[in-house]
Amino acid sequence: MAVQKTNPGNYFEDFSVGQFLRHATPRTVSEGDAAVYMALFGPRFPLTSSDEFARALGLPRAPSDDLLAFHIAFGKTVPDISLNAVANLGYADCRFVTPVYPGDTITTSSEVIGLRQLSNGKSGIVYVRSTAVNQRHEVVIDYVRWVMVRKRDAAAPAPETQIPDLPEAVAPDQLVVPEGLQLSGYDTDLAGSPHLWDDYAVGEKIDHVDGMTIEEAEHMMATRLYQNTAKVHFNQFMQNDDKAGRRLIYGGHVISLARALSYNGLGNAFKIAAINAGQHVAPCYAGDTVFAWSEILDKAELPGRSDLGALRVRGFATKDRPAADFPGKTEDGHAAGVILDLDYWVLMPRRQGS
Repeated sequence: MAVQKTNPGNYFEDFSVGQFLRHATPRTVSEGDAAVYMALFGPRFPLTSSDEFARALGLPRAPSDDLLAFHIAFGKTVPDISLNAVANLGYADCRFVTPVYPGDTITTSSEVIGLRQLSNGKSGIVYVRSTAVNQRHEVVIDYVRWVMVRKRDAAAPAPETQIPDLPEAVAPDQLVVPEGLQLSGYDTDLAGSPHLWDDYAVGEKIDHVDGMTIEEAEHMMATRLYQNTAKVHFNQFMQNDDKAGRRLIYGGHVISLARALSYNGLGNAFKIAAINAGQHVAPCYAGDTVFAWSEILDKAELPGRSDLGALRVRGFATKDRPAADFPGKTEDGHAAGVILDLDYWVLMPRRQGS
């Protein structure tokens, strides 16, 4: 009997708590990746744009954008975890540990840490902790995500429900500052913003003003670039039978757009240190125009550092509704038009002597 040689992907009933998945296709990051990432999302943060700016801060060269590394690490997991996904739902306990530079190779593995079948019996939620390492086996990114995955057979028995206990946020003393980073040479003129850690107040809300329309070609390039082969993103033939009848924009695409838009108002938030929680509130499709606003949830000093601090930011992305349309910036953040609710820590320079 011939052995099936193609991979149909895992369905919900194929997962078990404690299952370990070593994902295929290590990916070496190149300068080309950085250029295409900039072309797709338009980020303007100087640390990842300029080798000279990075060297002035004690780094060997410009590191890859934190979210570029995240996308590559995430894409490795898709064939094993979310090839048959309905949607990626959320993130938690994500730490950016070691910077990624062109020439580094990322490899990812995952452990299933929770399962919950949905009441319709047709799909379930799979919780995984994924860890990406570089060629020196240093942890680059470690994070939890949960994804809705179709069942192969609706009649298959439901597993015992296990939902992982996750922290509300990454503790500030667990945030990692890149080795060698020192901010005495930080140039706010070149960074494009005079506003430092000291200038932000807890509860402050920032309308990032600008909008960016997603083109079908950009989305398709991104999902292929990061080897994210989830069918809902690239298979229009399959999506013809979906109620929307369209390919779903990869959630990470929206995160990167929101981060890029946040430069206008958070220009000195030069590095993402952690993602505390995240939810894709509503679907996004090609042709939608994405806007963003942020709320400052907390400020933290970092142990042994007087030159930088951390801001805890709750970032929202909307589609086809400018942030000015949300005068109250509702607490739950899930008013009509909101597509992303992301809670994350960023590093930012402090005023010297503060």
